[in-house]
Amino acid sequence: MTLRIVGIDPGSRTTGYGVIECTRNQYHYLGSGCIRTVADNWVMRLQQIYDGVREIIVRYQPNEFAIEQVFMHKNANSALKLGQARGAAIVAVNLPVHEYAPRQVKQAIVGYGAAEKTQIQHMVKQILGLKGKLASDAADALAIALCHANCRSVRGILSERS
Repeated sequence: MTLRIVGIDPGSRTTGYGVIECTRNQYHYLGSGCIRTVADNWVMRLQQIYDGVREIIVRYQPNEFAIEQVFMHKNANSALKLGQARGAAIVAVNLPVHEYAPRQVKQAIVGYGAAEKTQIQHMVKQILGLKGKLASDAADALAIALCHANCRSVRGILSERS
């Protein structure tokens, strides 16, 4: 069975996205990029995130959706804005939502929960066989999609054993 997963790395100014296709334990890159908000008005930025994610869903027709959980910032206002950006992305899809903590994603991709962004970029490029430059937000989104694919595979193996 082939599965198409979209991963989202939410942000108030830049929201990364990555789309992969999985067939068994093989991963294929379909696309990635960033939704960059340009409006000064906060509500308009949320609308741009929503519209951008809707466009990705329509274009790639994913089966599953994975997104990074909100982590606590030192600044509560930043955490609130990140949560709202996340919400705009979530309501744009009509799929079950799978959430992963940043440490969980890093552990799944790099093997170390406190990995640096450059390490994530490197490993995502290695896993997907990508060449050239990859924006860090897009790499993070692809890492979220890969983390979901890995977790899904592990759950499948465990359910087969029981």
